[in-house]
Amino acid sequence: MKVYVLVILISAMVTYLFTPFARWLALRIGAVTAVRARDVHSIPTPRLGGAAMLVGVGVSFVFASQIPFLQGIFAKDGAQCSPGLCDSAWAILIGGAFVTLLGVADDVWDLDWMVKFAGQTIAAGFVAWQGVQLVSLPIAGLTIGSPRSSLLVTVFVIVLVMNAVNFVDGLDGLAAGIVAIGGSGFFIYTYLLTQQTSPGSYASVAITVLAAVIGACLGFLPHNFHPAKIFMGDSGSMLLGFLMASASILVAGQIDPSQVTVGEAIPAYAPLLLPAAVLILPLADMSMAVLRRLAAGKSPFAPDRLHIHHRLLGLGHSHMHAVIVMYMWSAVFAFGGVALFLIRFQVMAIIGAVAIAAMIVVTLWPRIVKRRQRPHIPAVKG
Repeated sequence: MKVYVLVILISAMVTYLFTPFARWLALRIGAVTAVRARDVHSIPTPRLGGAAMLVGVGVSFVFASQIPFLQGIFAKDGAQCSPGLCDSAWAILIGGAFVTLLGVADDVWDLDWMVKFAGQTIAAGFVAWQGVQLVSLPIAGLTIGSPRSSLLVTVFVIVLVMNAVNFVDGLDGLAAGIVAIGGSGFFIYTYLLTQQTSPGSYASVAITVLAAVIGACLGFLPHNFHPAKIFMGDSGSMLLGFLMASASILVAGQIDPSQVTVGEAIPAYAPLLLPAAVLILPLADMSMAVLRRLAAGKSPFAPDRLHIHHRLLGLGHSHMHAVIVMYMWSAVFAFGGVALFLIRFQVMAIIGAVAIAAMIVVTLWPRIVKRRQRPHIPAVKG
């Protein structure tokens, strides 16, 4: 665990130190978010935070590859790599660098959505080709039947998560905080699962990726929390979504359903369910936005002010309070999913119900207070 904590700290430190340079670069090349009708911010803000996060992740990967404990996961694996190409860990970093550069181009030139989609598909296809693939679905004993199907499903999942994180990136510190919280929950679960399934070695590509992601988010947040000095932009949201999806696939998609026993059912199925819990807010926000826009006869990528964070502002939450409420919801689902691995289901069901009920009150609190403060107008007789 100490090694992974060190990876988190290095990623956080490098990201924190490099972010001011990314801000300077964004101002120099014109990667600045203007104030638009749908935006919450009131002044133009630079948006190349993803470049700083990529540097933090990259440096932490290089550092990890030199530690004896983790060297094995960065070594070339002939079963997963074509001659002359990289292992899955380096493939994830290369794919992350590609989507970051794609995001930088979008931050500067505002690319057409089809161009971005094509680039996302290429990056997802690359890591899938290098061995980061969903080969099984550990629910109902489903195994993906062919390499082509595995490739298509993997690409779909990675592109889906990238766009989900992008959709939720609408308030200062929101996306970075949600990914840091969700990534922390998934990090803990993956570490515990690795202890159980590989007692001889806790070295894991997925844990290393999650550690680097958590660190990058933590290092970026001081610059991005309200009022933000810099946005992560598409370069950051796509990078975080890409890395989270890749780590989830490494954990969830390569379980052999035939080896799952009844007593291990929840721990074995959780790798597939936990990523959904970790990313439930981005995925829910994206799903509602797509359905809402299609129902209105618009493009699913057409912007509006009806995202979850906009609705929280509409309820009366301040900018900072809306972000904190979404952090709390993320923590409930992410750490609630982890708790299923540690606590009996019946006990966790009660705790989860209480936590969700409390969060509903927190979410609706401005409306409740406003209703209580509404002046009483006595009825006029006669």
